[in-house]
Amino acid sequence: MGLFITSLNSGSNGNCYYVGNDQEAVLVDVGISCRETEKRMARLGLSMQKVKAIFVSHEHSDHIRGIPVLAKKYNLPVYITPGTLLHLSGTDYFMVHHLSAFQTVYIGTLEVTSFPKMHDATEPHSFIVQCNDVKVGVFTDLGIVCDQLIRYFSQCHAAFLEANYDDDMLDKGGYPYHLKRRIRGGKGHLSNKQALSLFTTHRPAHMTHLLLSHLSKNNNDPKLVEDLFKACAEGVDIIIASRYEETPVYHISANVIQHEPLGQLDLGFN
Repeated sequence: MGLFITSLNSGSNGNCYYVGNDQEAVLVDVGISCRETEKRMARLGLSMQKVKAIFVSHEHSDHIRGIPVLAKKYNLPVYITPGTLLHLSGTDYFMVHHLSAFQTVYIGTLEVTSFPKMHDATEPHSFIVQCNDVKVGVFTDLGIVCDQLIRYFSQCHAAFLEANYDDDMLDKGGYPYHLKRRIRGGKGHLSNKQALSLFTTHRPAHMTHLLLSHLSKNNNDPKLVEDLFKACAEGVDIIIASRYEETPVYHISANVIQHEPLGQLDLGFN
């Protein structure tokens, strides 16, 4: 059994990532509205009826904005660290489960494991979602490439990986100095060069898909990123996760390498 993945939105205007199999799915972060989440999933042939939980990476608004309404409407458990929970309003509306580092949560046949990351938030975490032998990582809002990130990235069949900014564009752009320093200061975001180094040095032989995520609107260019990574892809599908729309759904398998998007699905959801 493989995993189906899509980015419903990725960027400072909202982040939401879907990972699931034929029976159940999870959302990592919901930084877009409930209505927009539903619309984008419907366009892909996905349904909220198979979403069984929400996992929260950290408390910044572009990752949590849509959680209270979505969780209340569908009675979804929300897995979140105690420190992150303090920043999330509407907690009376959904079932909260405290999350801790290196904890594995079982959602049906899915296994979701969290681990700490470097970011300017209270208790930020990244996630690995596993079904049988297939592993998908959700790695965004990363200040540095730490040992834990290397360890988990090197296990993935597919990953959402942050490539937030181009160094030259950030240097020459109009952001004030303090913001530039925050972005590249070790608890901000991962540059194209840092993400590319992780990919070329530590990608496993079985990786088939890389969804480059959380691109800056002002300090990056999707074509630049795509060309940079495709030059080193060596058979891995390189996909740019948009800040304006959902990606296609991709099927990730441990046995069959499938390089074409599935487009709209009909998996008996509707």
